[in-house]
Amino acid sequence: MAMSPLLTIATVLSGISILLLAVLTAVWIRNYRTFESTLTLGLIAFGVTLLLENLLAIFFFFSTEMLYAGTPVVQQAILGLRALQVVAIGFLTYVTVK
Repeated sequence: MAMSPLLTIATVLSGISILLLAVLTAVWIRNYRTFESTLTLGLIAFGVTLLLENLLAIFFFFSTEMLYAGTPVVQQAILGLRALQVVAIGFLTYVTVK
């Protein structure tokens, strides 16, 4: 069964989140090696957790229809949540890299 356009966009947004989180986690790893701060260790754990969550979301978008209902309301909610996540991670990436 083909993926709906809303879930396709949500998948793309998850992919963007993965790229941004990879950049963030790399910066945090570099900072941890320099400063050995527990705060940066916590940020690394945060980044890895969100990376795994986004990878798992993409897996479920492609593998099954059971996780997310086929109703347009649920698909719009998923898309909205993924969009908010990309915005939040985008701001975090901007201030971290800057």
